[in-house]
Amino acid sequence: MPAHLPVFVVTTWLLAMLPGAGQALMLRQTLGGGRRAAWACIAGNATGLLIWATAAAAGLSAVLLANPAAYRAIRITGGVVLLALGVSTLRAARDSRTDEPPARRANRWGGYAAGLCTTLGNPKAGVFAVSVLPQFVTAKGPVFLSSVTLGAVWALVNTCWYLLFTWGVDQGRALVDRPAVQRRLRMLTGGVLLLLGVAVAVGV
Repeated sequence: MPAHLPVFVVTTWLLAMLPGAGQALMLRQTLGGGRRAAWACIAGNATGLLIWATAAAAGLSAVLLANPAAYRAIRITGGVVLLALGVSTLRAARDSRTDEPPARRANRWGGYAAGLCTTLGNPKAGVFAVSVLPQFVTAKGPVFLSSVTLGAVWALVNTCWYLLFTWGVDQGRALVDRPAVQRRLRMLTGGVLLLLGVAVAVGV
């Protein structure tokens, strides 16, 4: 492993902390399905990062991102996924107009798929895998193995941050368990996901 691994860890940690689709998605999963749904979403996110890193190591993501049509298709797909999640969240907020606390169903496969598709549809993850990750690859030893290993570290760092983030959200859930507060949070999260979906789709 490279001697500058700590710099790579700090870089990926700071990037994971940036507000964006990841945080909005994790907030949605934690409030809607609890920690189990959030954990499944985190696993999907980590899988997506590993796929991007492996594709970059094999040279596939560079080819995709160099092709305007392929890049646009990935971007639009990611935007559509976020838009669908935003609409689903807003519908859940609209349907939760009773005084009963909202039921939480841990849809693990749905959470996993949401995390995976959101990450694979995020061209910024591909850009990081192609342009930034290789800067940390050691010149000694097999480049492919070093790249994939760094991809695993990248996924692990993101997993640690999202576990901490969702734990904090879950700990504070008692403060927002009232149906009216839940509804407002879902509306806010759904709106953010819609805006992010549009931004990703148009390439902002």
